[in-house]
Amino acid sequence: MTFLEVKRLFSKDVLDTRFTKSSWAQSAPGASATPAQIDPAKPLPVLDGQNPTSRSRLAYWKGRNDIEPSRWVTLEYAAYYTIVGIAVPLMFKSAYDVSLPSHPSYSKYEHRLSSGWILGRKVDNSDQQYSGFRDNIPSMFLLLAFHPIIRRTYEYMSSINHKASSSSHKTSHGPSALSADARLKQRVRFDAGFACVYLLALHGTSAFKVVAILYINFSLAKWLPKPYLPLATWVFNIGVLFANEWGRGYPYEEIARFLSSWSPASAIPASEKAAQNWGTYLDSYSGLQPRWEILFNITVLRLISFDLDYCWSLDRIGGSALEKQLDPSDLSERDRVDLPAKSEDYSFRNYFAYVLYSPLYLTGPILTFNEYISQQRYTPKSISRDRTILYGIRFLISLLTMEVMLHFLYVVAISKSQPTWEIYTPFQLSMLGYFNLHIIWLKLLLPWRFFRLWALLDGIDPPENMVRCMSDNYSALAFWRGWHRSFNRWIVRYIYIPLGGSGTSPGSWGKAQSVFNMLIVFTFVALWHDIQLKLLIWGWLITLFVLPEVLAGYLFPKAQWHQHKDVYRLICGIGAVGNILMMMAANLVGFAVGLDGLTGLVRGIVGSYSGLVFLTAACVALFSAAQIMFELREHELRHGIKLKC
Repeated sequence: MTFLEVKRLFSKDVLDTRFTKSSWAQSAPGASATPAQIDPAKPLPVLDGQNPTSRSRLAYWKGRNDIEPSRWVTLEYAAYYTIVGIAVPLMFKSAYDVSLPSHPSYSKYEHRLSSGWILGRKVDNSDQQYSGFRDNIPSMFLLLAFHPIIRRTYEYMSSINHKASSSSHKTSHGPSALSADARLKQRVRFDAGFACVYLLALHGTSAFKVVAILYINFSLAKWLPKPYLPLATWVFNIGVLFANEWGRGYPYEEIARFLSSWSPASAIPASEKAAQNWGTYLDSYSGLQPRWEILFNITVLRLISFDLDYCWSLDRIGGSALEKQLDPSDLSERDRVDLPAKSEDYSFRNYFAYVLYSPLYLTGPILTFNEYISQQRYTPKSISRDRTILYGIRFLISLLTMEVMLHFLYVVAISKSQPTWEIYTPFQLSMLGYFNLHIIWLKLLLPWRFFRLWALLDGIDPPENMVRCMSDNYSALAFWRGWHRSFNRWIVRYIYIPLGGSGTSPGSWGKAQSVFNMLIVFTFVALWHDIQLKLLIWGWLITLFVLPEVLAGYLFPKAQWHQHKDVYRLICGIGAVGNILMMMAANLVGFAVGLDGLTGLVRGIVGSYSGLVFLTAACVALFSAAQIMFELREHELRHGIKLKC
C-alpha cells in the first residue's frame, strides 16, 4: 500500500463527506455569496455555476487572514514531537506492566479474563456491554451480507424497476419526483417488512410492547392540536424512559398477575394460576435480546424526531426543495434535515420503517425523520463503492486495535476488581484511568461504525458518530460536538436551539443562559443514558467543567490577541491541559470507576511527592500534545476543513 493510498484511507472524506464537500451552501439562482456570508463550518458555495474543486477550496482558505502558516518544521514543534514520542511508549508500557501475570494484583482479576488468540495472551472481555457485541461479530457479519442480498432480490422481484423508471423520468434536476416517490415507497415497504422480522427475532413477544409504544407516540402526533404536541411528546417519551426502567420491560407474567387481581375473590387462585401460565409462556419467547428496554433509549430519540419534525412541518407551508428552487436529488445535509417532507410522507408506514430501520435500530447513528425520507427518495451522492470499501477497512483496523488492547492491557478487569490503589505508582494509576477511557471510546465506536457500514451498504448515509480519536481533543465544548456526533446534532436541533441556544442576550447574561441550557442538555443526556446517580453527577460535572472554558473565552477573546497570536496559543495550551484533566475526571466518574474510584485514583496520584512530580511531567506532556492538536486543526483549515471539534 503506497503512502497516497494510506493517506486516502485515513482522510476525513472516508469517514464522512459532510466534513469536506457535501454541505455546499445552496442559494437561489442569481445569488452569490460574499466572503462575509460564507459559513466557515461548511465548504465553499457554488461559484459561477461550478462546484468548488479542492484547488478552489484551498485557495479560499489560503486567502483568509486568520489561517496561520505551518509550524510543523520548527524547533518549537521538534521539542513537542520529542516529548510526545517519549511519553506515548511509556504510557503503553505502564499499562502493560500492571497487566502481567507477575504483577501482585493479577490473581485478583485473573478470573475475569478469557482465552485469547494473540501470542498466547488472555483477553479482557469483562466489559459486559462490549462482550455482547464482540461475541456476536460472526453472526452480525452474516447479517451484514444477508440484508443487502434480500433487498436486491426484493427489488428484482418487485414490479417497480428503479433503473428503468429513473432513465425514463429524468429532468434537469436528476430523477423525477415520480420515480423518486416510487423509490421511496418500494424501499419503505421493504424496510417495514424486514423490521417486523428483525424485531421479532431480537425481542420475541416483547416486540408487541415496542409496537404499542410506537403507536401511542404516533397517535399523539396525529391527534393532538399542534400547540400541545411538543410538550406532550417530551412528557410521554421521558415518561417511557422512566417507566421502562422501573417496569423492567413489563414482563408478561407481571401483567398477567396484575390483570388477574381484578378477578372475583372466589376465582383468584385459579386466575393466578392461569395468569402465571400464559404470562410465563409469552415471556419464554424473549428473542435474541430479551431486555429490549435497555436498547429502547435510542428508539426514543427517533420517536421525538418524528413528532417534532411533523409538528414543525405544519408551519412550513411552501418549504419544499422544489419551491425553494433546489435540486431535491442533491440537497446538502442541512437542507435534508431542515426542509420538511411532504405532508403525505408523515404516514404510519413511513414512521414505522424509520423508527425500526434495521441497520440503525440498535445503536444508531441517529437520522432525523426528514433526512431519512430524503435519502430514501434519492440515493445520497456521497455513497460510492470505493468509499464504502475504505470505510469497511477503517472499521476492521479499529476492531483489530481493540483486540490488541484487550489482549495486552487488562485495565477494565483491574478496575472491576475493587483494586487496592496503593500498590500502583502514580503513573500506573493515571494510565489505568486513561486506557479505561480509550476502551470506552473504542467499545462505542465499533458498534456505531459497524451499523453505519451496514447502512452505507444499504444506500443510507447517516452521520459519522466518532469524528476524532479520544486523545485528539483539548476542548470540552468541541469534545462533545465530536463524541456521539449524531446525538449531539439531535440535541442541538430538538433541545438546545428550542431552549435559546447559546443565548439571545448580549454579554454575560447571554453566557449565563448558554450555561443554563447546557445544564438542561446534560441532565437529559445523563437520564437518557441510564437513570443512575453517578450519571447525573457526570452530567453536572460536564457542565461545571465547561464553565472555565466559557469564562476563558469571555475573558480572553481571540480577536483581542490578533497581534500576539503565539502568546495566545500558549495561553490556550495551558487551558487545554486543565480541560483534558477535567474531561478525563468526568468521564471516569460516569462510565468507568465512579466517584469513589476517581477519589482513590486522585488520592494515589497527588498524595505523595512522587505523585506531584509525575503530575507536573504529565502536564508538560499534555501541553505538548495540545500544541500538536492546535497545529492539526490549522492544517485542516489550510485544506478547507473546519469540523468545529
